[in-house]
Amino acid sequence: MTSLADLTTLRVGGPATRLVEARSEAELVEAVSAADAAGEPLLLVAGGSNLLVADEGFAGTVVHVATQGLRVSSEDACGGGVVTAAAGHRFDDFVAVAVERGWGGVEALSGIPGSVGATPVQNVGAYGQEVAQTVETVRTWDRVERRQRTFVAAELAFGYRTSLLKTSRVALAGPHPESRYVVLDVTFQFPLRTPPVRYPELARRLGVEVGAVAPAREVRAAVLELRASKGMVWDPADRSDHDTWSAGSFFTNPVLSVDDAARLPADAPRFPAGDGLVKTSAAWLIDRAGFGKGYGAPGPATLSTKHTLALTNRGDARAADLLALARSVVDGVEREFGVRLVNEPVLVGATL
Repeated sequence: MTSLADLTTLRVGGPATRLVEARSEAELVEAVSAADAAGEPLLLVAGGSNLLVADEGFAGTVVHVATQGLRVSSEDACGGGVVTAAAGHRFDDFVAVAVERGWGGVEALSGIPGSVGATPVQNVGAYGQEVAQTVETVRTWDRVERRQRTFVAAELAFGYRTSLLKTSRVALAGPHPESRYVVLDVTFQFPLRTPPVRYPELARRLGVEVGAVAPAREVRAAVLELRASKGMVWDPADRSDHDTWSAGSFFTNPVLSVDDAARLPADAPRFPAGDGLVKTSAAWLIDRAGFGKGYGAPGPATLSTKHTLALTNRGDARAADLLALARSVVDGVEREFGVRLVNEPVLVGATL
């Protein structure tokens, strides 16, 4: 049996009953279809940066999505750049190519770990950009209809850290719902220009005003510096910085009704979230509830010493340790502010 700790950035998780590596689209569809035909639970893993797998592991088939490749369909001043990336392609490698080619719209997403195929599922975003702004289509394997199905961006119901791909779940093997759609590739359409900087922290790092335009290479460099300062740049070869042994931001920023937001302290961050809703900062709530950087030290699981939103493995943590820490934070924030935080990573075999 293969330990899932070896496939995740948190470096925790028990064994899988069976592991299949899919290096081509045909192998990916075949592995998924075989598991479905056999009635076996299925778990897809690519970069493993958004998973917390229980110590008991996964009683089923794990498919490691290792498909690679980029295909440029067009690149002109009128239509911009249209490029398709395989689901297993490393996302930051893709961003680096986009910046070099002058495709605007993902430079602020530099340094985000994981694969291209995972990004539209979660509608990955950072520093004022989301992949929803550049995704044109997502080609999938529909496990219910057993055929390929392509979604245009307007059909994907993108929202804050969510999409149709994330919410479409069905019980195919046992009572636990699994993702209906397996991403095969993602097509992006980029303007051949860098969009304005929208995030104040990034603007300050670049020395420009919010709304100004900075060269994409400078934006990428600044974002990588910011992420590194928060322990958010994943290097699988570096086992020394345990702040990077994480799943990135462990909690999403709460989106509240106006009335609920009004009950927060006057200095709590508030941002318009559309439809009369208000977004606040999970990091602010965590810190003000008494869970500062490094909370839980010496471990084996603690909040990052650089960023309160990240739960980290200090070297010998188990999934149970991380889950216990997460529950302490969730319960503490709810007691203090009446707001219950929601985990961003997918929990496999576990709940908060």
